[in-house]
Amino acid sequence: MVDLSEYAPILLFLFVAAGLSTAFVFLPMGVSRLTGTHNPSAEKLSEYECGFPAFEDSRSQFDVRFYLVAILFIIFDLEAAFLFPWAVSLDQTAWLGWGSMMVFLLILTVGFIYEWKMGALEWE
Repeated sequence: MVDLSEYAPILLFLFVAAGLSTAFVFLPMGVSRLTGTHNPSAEKLSEYECGFPAFEDSRSQFDVRFYLVAILFIIFDLEAAFLFPWAVSLDQTAWLGWGSMMVFLLILTVGFIYEWKMGALEWE
């Protein structure tokens, strides 16, 4: 027989988290609806596009460099996210941890050099 009482704290945590997240979303909306003036207009409900109305089709193509810069940002953000725990635990991982991080940084450096040589970082 499986003892399911060990899962009670997990279920309690899930119910409390769901209740708090629901309260943090819907409670401010309800309070603002009850205490503020609700007077929507066409101007208030329109989308905000950098201060001027959209004049092109929303399905227009973007230059691929936007995506390359975004991917490059994600790569270096990921690198920063991995460097901190590695630096904190370097005394426990010793040479194996140091070597694996150097391989990781080498792979990232090769990718960065490839993007640089292909001209992905050049902007016109």
